[in-house]
Amino acid sequence: MKPILLALLLLLLSATVVSAQAADTRYYDIGSPTFTDVWVDPYAGNDLNAGDTPQTALRTITEAWNRIPMGVELTTGYHIHLLPDEYPEDTIPVYWESRYGTYEHPILISGESEVFGVILLAPINLYDSRYVYFDGFTLSPGVDAFHCERCDHVLLRNLIITGADPESYQTQETVKVNQSTNIYIENSDISGAWDNVIDFVAVQSGHVVGNAIHNSGDWCAYAKGGSAYITYEANELYNCGNGGFSAGQGTGFQYMVPPFLRYEAYYIRFVNNYVHDATGAGVGVQGGYNILIAYNTFLNIGARSHLLEVVFGGRSCDGQPGDESRERCDEYAAQGGWGNNLIADGENYVRIPNRHVYIYNNLFYNPEGAQSQWQQFTIFGPFTGGGQGNAPSPALADVDLHIVNNVIGNGPADHPLGLGENSGCAADNPTCNETQLVRDNAINTLAISPELTVANYAPIALPPFVADDDHVPPPDQLAHVVVVDISGESRAEHDSVGALAAGN
Repeated sequence: MKPILLALLLLLLSATVVSAQAADTRYYDIGSPTFTDVWVDPYAGNDLNAGDTPQTALRTITEAWNRIPMGVELTTGYHIHLLPDEYPEDTIPVYWESRYGTYEHPILISGESEVFGVILLAPINLYDSRYVYFDGFTLSPGVDAFHCERCDHVLLRNLIITGADPESYQTQETVKVNQSTNIYIENSDISGAWDNVIDFVAVQSGHVVGNAIHNSGDWCAYAKGGSAYITYEANELYNCGNGGFSAGQGTGFQYMVPPFLRYEAYYIRFVNNYVHDATGAGVGVQGGYNILIAYNTFLNIGARSHLLEVVFGGRSCDGQPGDESRERCDEYAAQGGWGNNLIADGENYVRIPNRHVYIYNNLFYNPEGAQSQWQQFTIFGPFTGGGQGNAPSPALADVDLHIVNNVIGNGPADHPLGLGENSGCAADNPTCNETQLVRDNAINTLAISPELTVANYAPIALPPFVADDDHVPPPDQLAHVVVVDISGESRAEHDSVGALAAGN
């Protein structure tokens, strides 16, 4: 495969401006806002200055942020220009709170040099803020680097965000976003967490496009807690511990946001990504509803077990009786949410099922001697225990599960699929069973080139999502159109399974 990460780093070094991706519809378009300029220089500036030119720069980002009106909708945009240098902790706000930009009047914080020239040495904690854009600098605090809670329309673009070595346990999540809407992460290098590099909890709408996401102890990235309408496209995920990407996982019931109170993940698209060197599965679905995994390439994954997993999500009511927020577990259950108020003990959590999962046109490849340890897939069978808290019982992980037209090169011809007496995709499942999996996928039967392409094995059309839950999605969330590959090249003439169209 082409050196995607190298191309990304070259893009970062070119110091592209925030509107550079406007011509590519995969990226967020900021429009043409008018800004009030505020300049910051951490060593030559002075917070008593006017701050309206480089020569009259402020010393701290804190002062620049404080000059933006708090708690009111803005009538002008603000552009905070960061002049090249290291920004120590005492120049950076402890909390970035309650700034209400609009599409016409957003807030932009940008580095005025190559991305390595502006380095922030303290984390960004953004709360209750709207239309805030970060572009073109390095954020390297050595701890949890970026956190956004109750935010709307936040853009991270052309950034390097670094936590710490996963084994140091200094960084739990490099980027965490929770209870927020319209979150966009683009063309950035994000790394270094013992848990997750990108953790979305109860995030609705947005995308993660064109990033390098790497060096995690758990999943490199996931969207859970009722996250919905998010596309992950053209990313490179690597050096992941538990796995590459998961749609869904496990969440405290009280942290979810109505009306997304049942499944862990809704309407998630994971397309045109390159996932490699993940100790666990390359991709997973854990409590997902309408999930598309398509046109991805997976290399050197599953060393400790399997390539792909479709399993239950988990739902608990976190904390102890009397703890703040636990009352929401009962409130959400009364609204029809899937959960209860039991104290989680590792067994009595709610198993969240899957419904309408489509895994199409992917390429999974482990070179000779590097096959997954046990099997190709892990697909859970029915859970018939109690305590399901409004959730279906039995819980099923494989309702309308489609694993179709994938090419797998992973061990010998008799390497187990992973289906057995207690697994999902039983013989009576009309959309996923052993006969269908062997018939509709090329499993250890085709040659895969060193460039990770496959000759004479064409992709097939992607089925639309099926909307049969309580809430009606936006019309554009049902059909899927994948017209380019990971590098942005058209698939029209040289299409192929996997992230890279043949011939590019």
